[in-house]
Amino acid sequence: MDINQSKSFKPTLGLLDSTMIVAGSMIGSGIFIVTAEIARSVGGAGWITAMWVLAGVVTLIAALSYGELSGMYPKAGGQYVYLREAYNPFIAFLFGWTQFGVIQTGTIAAVAVAFAKFTAYLVPAFSEKNILFSTGGFQITAAQIVAIISIILLTFINTRGVKHGKFIQTVFTLAKLLSLFGLIIFGFMLGAKAEIWHANWQDPWNHFSLQMVNGDTVVKSLTGLAFFGAIAVSMKGSLFSSDAWNNVTFIAAEIKNPARNIGRSLFLGTFIVTIIYVSCNLMYLAVLPLHDIAFAANDRVGVAAAEKIFGGIGSGIIAVMIMISTFGCNNGLILSGARIYYTMAEDGLFFRKAAELNKNSVPAHGLWIQCAWASMLCLTGRYNDLLALVIFGVLIFYVLTILGIFILRKKRPDIERPYKALGYPLLPMIYVVVALSLAALLLVFESNYTLPGLGIILLGIPLYFLAMRNKGKAAV
Repeated sequence: MDINQSKSFKPTLGLLDSTMIVAGSMIGSGIFIVTAEIARSVGGAGWITAMWVLAGVVTLIAALSYGELSGMYPKAGGQYVYLREAYNPFIAFLFGWTQFGVIQTGTIAAVAVAFAKFTAYLVPAFSEKNILFSTGGFQITAAQIVAIISIILLTFINTRGVKHGKFIQTVFTLAKLLSLFGLIIFGFMLGAKAEIWHANWQDPWNHFSLQMVNGDTVVKSLTGLAFFGAIAVSMKGSLFSSDAWNNVTFIAAEIKNPARNIGRSLFLGTFIVTIIYVSCNLMYLAVLPLHDIAFAANDRVGVAAAEKIFGGIGSGIIAVMIMISTFGCNNGLILSGARIYYTMAEDGLFFRKAAELNKNSVPAHGLWIQCAWASMLCLTGRYNDLLALVIFGVLIFYVLTILGIFILRKKRPDIERPYKALGYPLLPMIYVVVALSLAALLLVFESNYTLPGLGIILLGIPLYFLAMRNKGKAAV
């Protein structure tokens, strides 16, 4: 076998595989938790449902827009490549730096710890309350160790070749899709109560926030800018429960007929997840009173609903579902993320070893570097804070990427476009307006997160020039 051929990416992922990566990377634990915060923020059942519908529509528009870019540049690195081609290596580096520093690795850490926490339902010794080591303000819990072991295991499996990661992704994603459909169906059949449904929908578009003060529920009417702030906080949760759909673009070089299949998988994956998310929330509203949704213990709305549906075994059922969901979700994140660092390394903007493929044609060094940093984030116990910090930045990079479609239509009109953004220019521009509006509202109402998050992105500026200097020295 030609050694060069053996050290190139192998296109082994079909349409089903890539669709499972889209859906599997999107569905983690958010659908079981986020609705509680949304209910407290906007109150009415109509607004709760609208937040999930709007998030689904916006995500679909973005995914269909990315289809054009993926057809133009079916290369490893995906969104990093689109930003590089539309703008310059500097903008692309800021995206790649933020992905490695916080977004991709922070999400991997958060999902892994969620996996460990719900594993503790079945094995109490794995609980975050089981402190294994403590000194000063630093402590290591059993949940953190389980989380790190799960990251190492999935990283090792993915170094063995994309076919192994593909198998895990397809099996676990199909399992969680079927279990979520099952939860929704059993919820409507066994747990739904007509009086609860009618009470929740009695005044669905009344907008108010709910707070618990000294054991009493305080209802506060929302008007003016405060209402739009509540919308922003709610959309933050529903949008980021739908995030990571773009991960499939990172592995474009390993997808069969990527120019066609990436666009199709983006649509199919985001559409399926949107249907599930909206249906699941309608089920919650049929099973649980609004108050019980808003103030579910630890925001675990899924657990509260399952206990109403299945009785005492409900929490165990949800625990197993979330274990399956988070394990499959992290496989997709781990598999995809290293491909960004591979392309950055090829450009001389990341550790050089990350640009090497092993005998199984995967970037093993990039996978292990990602594993090490995600594991470190697990130990900090601050991964959820880190994710909150970059919400603003994630929206900005999505906006820049979709604006890249407009730029590339003028800059590169000659390049082949096997798939064109649906509804161009109207739908992509609607996404840009919605995302920028949300980013502006978050900047006003959650500046304690958005401003430091912007700082994390800007930290990439000196790192870029340092990388360029090292690249110049290496060339000499």
